[in-house]
Amino acid sequence: MYELRNIKYKDILTIDHLQLEEGKVSCITGKSGTGKSSLLKLLNSIYVPDSGEITYYGSPLSEIDPIKLRREAVMLAQAPLIFPGTIEENLQAGLKFAEKELASAQELHQVIERMELSKDLGENAEELSGGEKQRIALARVLLMRARVYLLDEPTSGLDENTEIKVLRSFIDESRKNKSTVLMITHSIAAAETFADREISLDT
Repeated sequence: MYELRNIKYKDILTIDHLQLEEGKVSCITGKSGTGKSSLLKLLNSIYVPDSGEITYYGSPLSEIDPIKLRREAVMLAQAPLIFPGTIEENLQAGLKFAEKELASAQELHQVIERMELSKDLGENAEELSGGEKQRIALARVLLMRARVYLLDEPTSGLDENTEIKVLRSFIDESRKNKSTVLMITHSIAAAETFADREISLDT
């Protein structure tokens, strides 16, 4: 699916060769400063490598429209993007960006329940706690049924028990949709529980 060859990005990241398989869950681990977030941004064409080539289903990223790519390979940053407005408006925002049909009220209730949240859809999303915002952001991208999920510490604001429950629901749904998940995590429990493959980045 993704293939990286001879990649160099600033003084942050050097990758001789890395291939990411379709439909798998890969967890990226490593100390701070090893380029984990930079790797996700390279895969989403937010960053461009200084040298080397990244291909996506055989096509160089440099030849793919970044907007089209980001509708297929959805990235979720560690600090969740929450828009002004209600929980419902935030949940629908990803579908609007991807130009997909909006979700029904029932689908919205189901997805936040999967994320271990009990909230009214009309509540102000900006008043949620940090952990609740992370789960709303996860629910938003899950609704998109993306081909690829690029997740940067998506559950860092949760206790371990809630984290495992939320990730299990997210990954179960992703597997049903045959999505690929590439996730940065500092959680040993999460990596051991969910990863088909662990990618460790060293300094």
